[in-house]
Amino acid sequence: MSSITVLLVDDHLVVRSGLRALLGTQPDMEVIGEAASGEEALERVREHSPGVVVMDLAMGSGMDGIEAIRKIRERNSGQAVLVFTTYDSDADIVRAVDAGAMGYLLKDATPEEIFTAIRGAAEGKSVMSPPVASRLFQQLRNPEEILTPREAELLSLLTEGLGNRELGRRLFISEATVKTHLAHIYAKLGVDTRAAAIATAIRREGMR
Repeated sequence: MSSITVLLVDDHLVVRSGLRALLGTQPDMEVIGEAASGEEALERVREHSPGVVVMDLAMGSGMDGIEAIRKIRERNSGQAVLVFTTYDSDADIVRAVDAGAMGYLLKDATPEEIFTAIRGAAEGKSVMSPPVASRLFQQLRNPEEILTPREAELLSLLTEGLGNRELGRRLFISEATVKTHLAHIYAKLGVDTRAAAIATAIRREGMR
C-alpha cells in the first residue's frame, strides 16, 4: 500500500512536531517535510511534491497561508491543500476555499477527523471540521435559501468528503439521483466543483 506523503506548514514547531508524531501512527501516511512560513512552503512543495499539504492560515511573518495556498495551486492546480487552523470565521473559510484549499480543519479536531480529512484530500474530496459543517448546514436550512431542503442537506454532507455512492446511502437515494441533485446545486450556485459550492453557500449567507 502506497503512503500518502504529507508536508506540514505551521510557524509553531510544537504543532508540526505533534502532527508528525500523530501521522506517524498511520501506516498509510508519511510526513516528508515541514515548513514554518508561506515562502518556505512553496520551496518544500517544489522539492517534495507531497500528496497533501497541511497548511495553517496564520504565519509569524511574511506570506500567510491563504497566499501560499493560492501560489501553490497556481503552480500545480492538482496539489491538494488541507487547512489546519484555529480560525473558524466564514470569511476565513471562504478565502481559503477560494484560494484552492481542498478542506478546512480546526485545530481541536480529533485524530480520527484529521486522518479522515487527509485521506479525503488525497482523493480529491472536500472535508470540513464538524463544527464548520454543522454551522453551514444550519445556515442552509434557512427557508429563504435558493436550494431545496434535500439539496441543502446534500450540500452539507459534501463537507464530510463523501463520494456519490456514500451520499446516496446516507440519503437513501440512488447515485443517479445524487448526480442530478449535484447538477442542480451547481447550476443554482453558479459553480462547477464541490469546494466552490460550499464556499459560495457560505458567502451568500454572509451577504444577507
